[in-house]
Amino acid sequence: MKNRSGTRAAAWCAAAFAGLLMQGCAAPAQAAKIGRFDPVQPVMDCAAVPGLDLSGVTDGSVTVASATVVTTGVAPYCEVRGTISPANTFIVRLPTQGWTQRYVQTGCGGLCGNANIDFGKGADCQPVKDGTVASATTDMGHQGPGSPMGSWAAANPQAQIDFAWRGVHATSQVAKALIARFYGRAQQTAYFIGCSDGGREALMEAQRYPEDFDGIVAGAPAANMVVQNTYHHGWNVMANKYANGQYILLASKLPMLHEAVLRACDGVDGLADGLIDDPRRCHFDPASIVCTPGQDTSTCLTPAEAEVVRKLHDGATDAQGHFLEQKGSHPWGSELLWTLFVPSAQGQTVFSESIAVLPFARYLAYYNTASPNWQLTDLKFDADGFWKTVQTSAYLSATDPDLSAFRQRGGKLLLWHGWNDQHIPASATLNYWRAMETTMGRPVVDSFARLYLLPGVGHCGGGEGPDSIDLLSEMMAWVERGNAPYRVVASKVVDGAVTRSRPVYPYPKVARYGGTGSIDDAANFVAYRPPVESDGDFDYGWMGRQLYSHGYQAACTAQGTELVCVPSQLPFGRGTSR
Repeated sequence: MKNRSGTRAAAWCAAAFAGLLMQGCAAPAQAAKIGRFDPVQPVMDCAAVPGLDLSGVTDGSVTVASATVVTTGVAPYCEVRGTISPANTFIVRLPTQGWTQRYVQTGCGGLCGNANIDFGKGADCQPVKDGTVASATTDMGHQGPGSPMGSWAAANPQAQIDFAWRGVHATSQVAKALIARFYGRAQQTAYFIGCSDGGREALMEAQRYPEDFDGIVAGAPAANMVVQNTYHHGWNVMANKYANGQYILLASKLPMLHEAVLRACDGVDGLADGLIDDPRRCHFDPASIVCTPGQDTSTCLTPAEAEVVRKLHDGATDAQGHFLEQKGSHPWGSELLWTLFVPSAQGQTVFSESIAVLPFARYLAYYNTASPNWQLTDLKFDADGFWKTVQTSAYLSATDPDLSAFRQRGGKLLLWHGWNDQHIPASATLNYWRAMETTMGRPVVDSFARLYLLPGVGHCGGGEGPDSIDLLSEMMAWVERGNAPYRVVASKVVDGAVTRSRPVYPYPKVARYGGTGSIDDAANFVAYRPPVESDGDFDYGWMGRQLYSHGYQAACTAQGTELVCVPSQLPFGRGTSR
């Protein structure tokens, strides 16, 4: 990484612009002062790229299968497709005119398996919209979900390593080599942006390969992947079933439940607007809407349903009440998004079971063990079962809070999460943030990292809150100009029109209505720091709190059909939530 105050600054235009105004549909009032780099033209033809010798660029052989000029977008680019042995498919896009010397790599979601460049919350970044950034992505070592889903990992340790971390790193090495050959010079800045598993990939890069990227935007990161795809989603299902397998709570009750939550907590932040800016301040009791004798059951909860609601909100526990994930699994206010795991009718198999838990537990959750017939009832909600399950966190999860090497190289990290995320708890990202502050010290963390929490927003977007936000521009402004992000405007866009805008501020600050003007206009809100951070009983004292520690990550190799990792187990013992 180059010194931004020295050689990199010299690459800017002599007339140092105050910045470029970013006015994407996501945030029309947002301005981001990014750097200005001289546009660069290619020094070779796109058709000649497949003939390049890329030996030694990464730890596997590189095959460039094709290079084609694409002219259907806003600007033409050379699309390069190829593989990194044994099976990492990559796509690199190289602008054929006016490259602004930036490289942006994007992540993928779920269990990946598809190479698709998706800028996510960076789509409204002006250089991205103009088509002047070089970009790349990878399928992370396997193609498609597999049949059955997740089976690509069975007896295929290299595919597991590629999915865990290698695919993204090797792709960055190859893409940068292609950039250097195609343009005759290296990129000035390199960025990674991803959400969900892409957020996990982002954090894995900062932790394992701090030299790869100057700026990393990690959204709703599946950082604690093993717990998330076993105990979190498993609890979503098991907490809502009778002993006979019938569901207790059905989705028809969710709108009524949501209205009750808003009646209790919408005004806690001083404004009745349908959003709860910090759900930890809401102390809703589902018992408060239990049916009274003679009441229409469509307007209330049975005692059994109320208990399910409490369990879903709180999160997975063992029989003694020790938490097997961070408390606050599904925050109050997110109830309309619970259809991910609350079915509309008996007999349905919900997403949490069929897509989240079963493929992962059968083929990835346990070292060198494929169990195609594994069922949710095989997941043991106790300490022994927990520690047996989370051993694979040593290579799959990205929860090492010590980012000293990334910071020392000048790296910047921007974390964000929707409070109403129905897939991955925002409390998990808060747990990681807390662990960073404990490990590195709050002033150090503040020097290179920011966390934004978006009220009312679901997984990587959606929900009732403003969810359109340009975070890549904010990162470019920070890396290239030293302008650390502060007030960032998020918008709700419906049919192409902005219906509401709100500012978000670095955690723990929140937006507060100034008292005049429209409550749907970000201009009428100011920053407010609660006198006491509202962690309350969300103290992250759960059974797996030690997973957020430095030194647990394993180095793994593929030996035949087995994955061999050092250390072979997590470097700490079993324990309870205290």
